[in-house]
Amino acid sequence: MKKFGGPAFFINRDDINTDEIIPAKYLTEITKRALQPHLLEDLILDGKAFDTSAPAFQKAQVLVTRSNFGCGSSREHAVWALEVNDINVVIGTSFARIFRQNMFNCGILAIELAENDVNQLLTFSGEITIDIDLENEKIIAKSDDHTEEFTFSLNPFDKELVGAGGWLAYADQKY
Repeated sequence: MKKFGGPAFFINRDDINTDEIIPAKYLTEITKRALQPHLLEDLILDGKAFDTSAPAFQKAQVLVTRSNFGCGSSREHAVWALEVNDINVVIGTSFARIFRQNMFNCGILAIELAENDVNQLLTFSGEITIDIDLENEKIIAKSDDHTEEFTFSLNPFDKELVGAGGWLAYADQKY
């Protein structure tokens, strides 16, 4: 089963759309690798351009955000941009429906938590690591001086699909 988790990065904003995840001008690229340097380059936070060169963002494997992540168009390129940047988990209060399914199809875990739990995660500071126990549906968040567990739930098919590494790996195992 695929392992999920790693260094975490917080993006404290609702409604991050697919154009902000990967700008439309890059949709003509023919490889996922070509999308890599452009992840979130058009994201605006607190009235300023997001700094994609921040070391904590560069090493992140888990993103924690708020609601409606992946809204906008249903392009799979947005998920590919996460994948090619080694993001294997996104945690938020909600996801756009098609975007969420594209994440599972590509082997990226989308975890929906209650708003209070996301608020609690966003209080962590320093270097944060989030480990996912997919089998037991638990999140273990750790910082230098704090550890906390959260529970989540997935339907059995989504758990099997993402645990296999996405739709293609799942189909290879099953068919």
